[in-house]
Amino acid sequence: MQGALDWGGVAGPEVLTPRLQAADPAQWPVQADWAALVNGFWASSAGQSLKAFLQQRLDSGAVIYPPQPLRALTLTPLADVRVVILGQDPYHGPGQAEGLAFSVVPGVRIPPSLRNMFKELQRDLGMAPPSSGSLVRWAGQGVLLLNTCLTVEDGLPASHAGRGWEVLTDALIRRCSETGGPKLFLLWGAHAQKKAALIDGARHQVLCANHPSPLSASRGPAPFLGCGHFGAVNRWLKASGQSPVAW
Repeated sequence: MQGALDWGGVAGPEVLTPRLQAADPAQWPVQADWAALVNGFWASSAGQSLKAFLQQRLDSGAVIYPPQPLRALTLTPLADVRVVILGQDPYHGPGQAEGLAFSVVPGVRIPPSLRNMFKELQRDLGMAPPSSGSLVRWAGQGVLLLNTCLTVEDGLPASHAGRGWEVLTDALIRRCSETGGPKLFLLWGAHAQKKAALIDGARHQVLCANHPSPLSASRGPAPFLGCGHFGAVNRWLKASGQSPVAW
């Protein structure tokens, strides 16, 4: 697995930041209960086209993040998914993205949207804002942090949108809806809310609000700041006989 990664070293302008090294899905491990769906995607025409696009961009010198595009499926098995939080595409700055929606590598400055998420956690649950922007601890508790597009080029937001990732991530959302017990889906912003059609609203709880970006977090009619989603998740989990998320 390490052959496909470039993790760099100590901080410094001359050191390469973590990035995708090859369009080789064999180097992107996923939990066993995701594997059939993911492997089926790579065998499809959409998967083959995406893989060719990624390799062509790498061959042309593009810097692509993150080094492990499927990390959400590595850290959160399908059988463990209790909550799904949808993002759009990875952070496009050097050393930020770590393969989980909204999450950044430990030690990286917390981006504005994530800062607003932590602000809402503090308002809703009285929690002190975490010092780290890595959400790996959430992923380990059954919170699937899924971007709808799983790669991006340095400095170019949405540069890989519409290239095929959405075929896979739509299938992942459907699988979460169809498999196992009731779940909570948090859809923040218009982009995420378009995915509501993939979710069985009769079986699952779907909570919607504006995106936590500073551009929309306080805007009506459904401001993110004040939405109370984190507390609502834990109340719902407790009522279902499950342990709350230690946000």
